[in-house]
Amino acid sequence: MSAFLQAVAATFTEDGVIAQATPQFKSRAGQTDMAMAVAETISSGGELVVEAGTGVGKTYAYLVPVLLSGQRALVSTATKALQDQLFSRDIPKLIDALKLPVRVALLKGRGSYLCTLRLSQARQSHDASLRIHMHALSKIETWSQSTRTGDLSELSGLDDRSPVIPLVTSTRDNCLGSPCPNFKSCHVNLARKEAMSADVVVINHHLFFADLNVRETGMAELLPSVQTVVFDEAHQLNEIGIHFLGRHLSTSQLLELTRDILGAGVQMARGLVDWTLICSVLEKSTRDLRLTAQHAKSGSRLRWIDPIPDGIETSEWLLAMAQLQVALQGAQAALDTVSEMAPDFVRLYERVSLQLRLIQDFQEPCAQGSVRWAEVGAQMRLVESPLDISNAVHTHMLQDLTPQEPKTGSQKTWIFTSATLGEDDQMRWFTEPCGLSEARKLRVASPFDYANMAAIYVPPGMPKPNDMAHTRTVSTWVEKHARKLGGRTLVLTTTLNAMRNIGEALTAALGQSGELEVLVQGQGPKRRLMERFREGSSEGGLGCVLVASASFWEGFDVPGDALQLVVIDKLPFPPPNDPLVEARSQRLELSGKSSFSDYSVPEAAVALKQGAGRLIRSETDQGVLVVCDPRLTGMAYGRRLLACLPPMRRLQTEVEFEEAFGRLTKTSTTQ
Repeated sequence: MSAFLQAVAATFTEDGVIAQATPQFKSRAGQTDMAMAVAETISSGGELVVEAGTGVGKTYAYLVPVLLSGQRALVSTATKALQDQLFSRDIPKLIDALKLPVRVALLKGRGSYLCTLRLSQARQSHDASLRIHMHALSKIETWSQSTRTGDLSELSGLDDRSPVIPLVTSTRDNCLGSPCPNFKSCHVNLARKEAMSADVVVINHHLFFADLNVRETGMAELLPSVQTVVFDEAHQLNEIGIHFLGRHLSTSQLLELTRDILGAGVQMARGLVDWTLICSVLEKSTRDLRLTAQHAKSGSRLRWIDPIPDGIETSEWLLAMAQLQVALQGAQAALDTVSEMAPDFVRLYERVSLQLRLIQDFQEPCAQGSVRWAEVGAQMRLVESPLDISNAVHTHMLQDLTPQEPKTGSQKTWIFTSATLGEDDQMRWFTEPCGLSEARKLRVASPFDYANMAAIYVPPGMPKPNDMAHTRTVSTWVEKHARKLGGRTLVLTTTLNAMRNIGEALTAALGQSGELEVLVQGQGPKRRLMERFREGSSEGGLGCVLVASASFWEGFDVPGDALQLVVIDKLPFPPPNDPLVEARSQRLELSGKSSFSDYSVPEAAVALKQGAGRLIRSETDQGVLVVCDPRLTGMAYGRRLLACLPPMRRLQTEVEFEEAFGRLTKTSTTQ
């Protein structure tokens, strides 16, 4: 065994450096196995895929070998919150324990950093709508004088969804680049410079794929060359990747472009062009495009197999696209006449040109291996997306992360890890769409004693999921048991509609009476909802019930007694009428496979495992998982779904459930 491998193994022993630095540390065979697999892969190069169950300690299992290797490394996470945790807590703690001279940098997308030019422009703008944001702008302006990084996450009290953020940050569209008067002090560029000189760079998947897409268009690379790349929470890679590797044309982008043209034109070239006319025509044509889908349900994705998206009148669509094209050409011609006056006009001309190219692309047939749809909400988005990232992984990642570097003969190392990567040992749900079927694979089971810590129950008599009474029955069931438990309940729904209906019913039954506090996703910032739920009744407040969908199925940790009951309303199968799901299913059917067995069930298995994973987060947790869907026990595929869950004990009868639930009730009422 090499000195490097010996050092990694020694770190995780009962008397190793981690144990010395962390009194509560316990040596776990699974964590050591994962760390050694990562170390061996770093030594030889290549790809390693690791599914590490909850409690394994996968973060340290990959960080220790990465840090001890001395190689330049990039660590990518799913969210900015996880980035901050790695950069501010986990990596510094290990560097200190291992006594290593490692330089670490944090790099986020440009939308996370203050743009001082945009801040000054917002301040100087005469736009009446900005007056309501003046207090927030003043707060940002004061903070801007002292911040070193410009990372907006430093600014307490600023909601991630604040409408002020787009006003004070730049995008790839509106950034002026090197001609910008504030270029030398630009927070984005300073962060990139730090990353270029760091030993370990912490980024997120969104930034990685955005940069991968930039490289595909021939623009300058943003990320430093590295020898080892780690993707934590890798289960999100495929869905994040296809978003950035596809094409997008949105009416919100066009309206923002319109505002920027008007603002720059009036400020720097007033009287040379009728900017108001140019922009009013562009704004009207943009809104007319959205109106072509005025009868479509908000939030829907319109299938787009033919030249026109489903449900849209052909003549209206063709006219709207033609008018938009003419309006953009008019704006392009106007900007061309003033392009030498300021770099702002050059960048605006490029943005208009890009939108014109996209309009042309969306009038051509859809690319092979991709799917196209129109997304309808407050705005309209035209999307063309690859079905998966396998081609991009092989073409632009495994073979060629930094094509400008001379070949040294050493193979890069790629580590992909998550608590949930599939239902089988080959983890095909993850490896096939990511083009990693040939990678080394390892599954490390959770060290938790699930049989004694948790149970799973399907309430008898639940209506079928498509029954009109299903949501009402779930609400009644949750109301009864959340009341007994004093809150401590997380309800995960598969649709926003079910979330709203259950949230309203529980608020009427429990919230308005003051018995419990009912939190519903969307009623406030996600971070604030999570903090309030974790508090529960510990601070003298009411017990909590949280009703949520989508993002709360994963990445939401509530260790301890604040969460003891997780209720899932339905099995999380992918929506069959979604254009992306349809296209993936059709591809499988054409290759002789079953779209249900080979796609829908694995998708549901991974999502169900993610949701179930909210229940047990520490070695002392106790709880019950309740799935209000009779298909889990009544259909043959239910056995596959149950097999993918942690080995919780099955509660077969209502008597068994009440006995297990009663133990939770006693625990919760004695706190």
